[in-house]
Amino acid sequence: MTSTSFFRDLLSTISDRGRTLVDLGRGRQGSGEDPVALGHRLVSGQGEASGVALAATLLAAYREQPDAGKDAFFAALADGFGADPDALAQAAERYLEGRQPEDAATLHRLAEPRRQELLRRLNLAPGGTAALVDMRRDLLRRLKAHPEFPIVDRDFEHLFTSWFNRGFLVLRRIDWQTPAAILEKIIRYEAVHEIGGWEDLRRRIDPPDRRLYAFFHPALVDEPLIFVEVALTAGIPEAIGPILADKRRPLAQGKASTAVFYSISNCQAGLRGISFGNFLIKQVVEELTREMPALRTFVTLSPVPGFRRWLTSNAERGTLPGGKASAGAAAILDTPGWQEDEATRNALRSALMPLAAQYFLHAKTADGRPIDPVARFHLGNGARLERINWFADTGDSGLAASAGIMVNYLYDTAAIEANHEAYANERTVVAAAGIRKLARAVPASGPALQSA
Repeated sequence: MTSTSFFRDLLSTISDRGRTLVDLGRGRQGSGEDPVALGHRLVSGQGEASGVALAATLLAAYREQPDAGKDAFFAALADGFGADPDALAQAAERYLEGRQPEDAATLHRLAEPRRQELLRRLNLAPGGTAALVDMRRDLLRRLKAHPEFPIVDRDFEHLFTSWFNRGFLVLRRIDWQTPAAILEKIIRYEAVHEIGGWEDLRRRIDPPDRRLYAFFHPALVDEPLIFVEVALTAGIPEAIGPILADKRRPLAQGKASTAVFYSISNCQAGLRGISFGNFLIKQVVEELTREMPALRTFVTLSPVPGFRRWLTSNAERGTLPGGKASAGAAAILDTPGWQEDEATRNALRSALMPLAAQYFLHAKTADGRPIDPVARFHLGNGARLERINWFADTGDSGLAASAGIMVNYLYDTAAIEANHEAYANERTVVAAAGIRKLARAVPASGPALQSA
C-alpha cells in the first residue's frame, strides 16, 4: 500500500503543477467547465503535466453535472469522439492497394475511436480509475433509454478488460483483523445473504471453519471488486440456514472435507460484465488446497433467482411442463403462508423439484445459454450441476425467487476444463445423472393442484 500511496502522491504533484501551467486553478476544480469541451482539448494533445491536470478538471466537471448534463456528455462521446471516417477510408484504400504492414498499422490506429484515447488520458488523473468506474456505472443506468450509448460502453468494457485483467488483481483473505473500513464495505456489498451487522459478519469470517476472500486492484485502494464467502463443512450442505445460524458450533479443526462457496458478491456496479469470479473461485480453491490438503470437495450452495419468474410466465402462457398439474403447483406459491403447512410443502416438493430440473436443463436464452444467470456463471467456469435442494432458503427473498430451492454446483478440479469446453462450445449443461432423472419425472399431464 505504501508504494501505491507514493505513486498517487506523485500524480497529485504533477497535476498541481500542470494546473498552474494551464491556468486551471480557478477556485473549485471543474466548476463551470464544460466536460465535452474539456474532452476535445484533452485528446487534441497536451503536455503530460498539463494533460493530467486537464483530466482531473474534466472528471470534476463531469461529477458536477446534473443528469441532463451527463446525458449530454455521453451523447457527445457517442457522436463526436469516434474515428475520423475520412481518414479511416483513405487508410483503408492505401492498405487495400499495397497490403503493406505499415499501412495495416495505420489503419488499426485510425480505426480506434477517439473515446478510447480520452478514457486513457482521464485514467492518468489522480483517482482516475475509480472515477471512470463510477462514470461507467452512470452510463450503464442509461443504456436502455439511450440506444446510441452502447457504443460508448463497448469502449469502456474494452479498456476495463485490460486494466482489470487477472495480472493486476490481488487476492486477500478478509478476517477480523482486516481494517474496519474494508469490513464495512463487505457488509454493504453483500448481495446474496444480507449481513445483519458486525456480529453477523464476525460469524462469517472469524471462526476457523469460515473464510472470506476478495480481489482488490492497486488503483482502487481498499475497494473490493468481488468477494466469496466460504464454509468448511463435513459434507455437501442442503440448506443455507445451518451455515448462517448464529449459535452453530464450529467444525473441529481437521474435520472439514468440503469447501462450500455460499455467497459471491460483485462490489462495483461500474465493472459489470468484467469477469472476476472465474479467477476468484479457482484461486481460492488453490489457496484452500495448499492450506488444507485434506479438502476433497469444492461446491457451491447457490440461489436460483429466476425460477419463480419462469414458472409464472410459462404457467400464464400454458407452456409449463406438466400442464395443469404444474400450473396448479405454481399457483399455490402465491398463497400466503404456504410454506408453513407441511402437507402443502410435501406436495409442492413432488411437483416443483422436477420442474426445477427442467428449468436448469432446458430453459434457454435465444443464444442457447441457460436463462438462470447463476447457472451461466458456474457452468461457464467449468462446474457441474450436482444437486437441487428443496426448501433450502426459507428467507423472504429465497421463497420469492425460487420457492426456497437452492442448488449445488460441483467444482471437480479434474473435470473443470472439459466441462468448460463442453459449455463454451456446445452450450452443454453438465449435470449429475440424478438431475437428468429428476427432469424426466415431470408428468405429461395430470389433475391440477388446488391452492389451500
